[in-house]
Amino acid sequence: MWRAQFKKQRLLLPPSFLPTRILWCMVVFFGWIAGCLFPPNTLALDIMLPQVYSENMAVRGWLLSEKLDGVRGYWDGSRLLSKNGIALHPPQEFLENFPPFALEGELWGGRGTFQRTVSIVKRRHPHAGWLKLRFAIFDVPRESGGFQHRLQKAKDWFGVHPSRFAFVIPQQVITDKQQVKRELKRIETLGGEGLILRKPEGAYVVGRSREIVKVKSYLDAEAVVIAHIPGKGRNRGRLGSLLVELPDTTRFRVGTGFSDRQRMNPPPVGAVITFKYYGLFQSGRPRFPSFLRTRSDTGL
Repeated sequence: MWRAQFKKQRLLLPPSFLPTRILWCMVVFFGWIAGCLFPPNTLALDIMLPQVYSENMAVRGWLLSEKLDGVRGYWDGSRLLSKNGIALHPPQEFLENFPPFALEGELWGGRGTFQRTVSIVKRRHPHAGWLKLRFAIFDVPRESGGFQHRLQKAKDWFGVHPSRFAFVIPQQVITDKQQVKRELKRIETLGGEGLILRKPEGAYVVGRSREIVKVKSYLDAEAVVIAHIPGKGRNRGRLGSLLVELPDTTRFRVGTGFSDRQRMNPPPVGAVITFKYYGLFQSGRPRFPSFLRTRSDTGL
């Protein structure tokens, strides 16, 4: 049955037949359709984004924290929104003692719970699943001053108005680069995603900023699934690899990182996946790409 499905897919979707960028256009189109289902006043927010850490950066005296793998949230003082400005629907109990000023953070259910967190957050009515999450605060975007000053405002508020469902992410001062390596290894051993490093006096700047960087032992990116390639040997009769395409139309195969269950039920053609890799070949193809997950939060 699985082989028959592969043959059918190959007949319907041969790579040479697909026009350039057609699947990326489909992703954008269906993302737009999904967006139409939400209230018309939802607009993407102007937020600060990290750059990628390199070892030649001078980060002594910066602040270090765990990079939590959740869904980015924005509290505007009265509503909880996604990074794209879509209104979320937590129960009132979850929002108890939230402040009248804006906060940015990660809706987080613990390490290794990203897919469950997405499924909780995407539901369009309040439900008890939210009580398994916490709002991990990493900035106060409308406050003036440097990062450390801004974060202190959130600490002061919750010191007086404690919340069961919100906390300020702890920070530690970096003394040397070996500390960054040790902490990254510790977090990854615990199943965490990586680290965030921030300049204490860094201003809040919309877009990519040099004063906030993410640290991982690998790079990651997204690609659209073009086709399923049948497996051989121990993977005969199920997925061998995915043929995927980057936004710049670069195509390559992703053949590792899948569980047995995922090989039997792989991400469908047209889905967006996240994969990790270790730099690029001269051709522009990622080196040693490995599957991480299907992006299920594209509508947030």
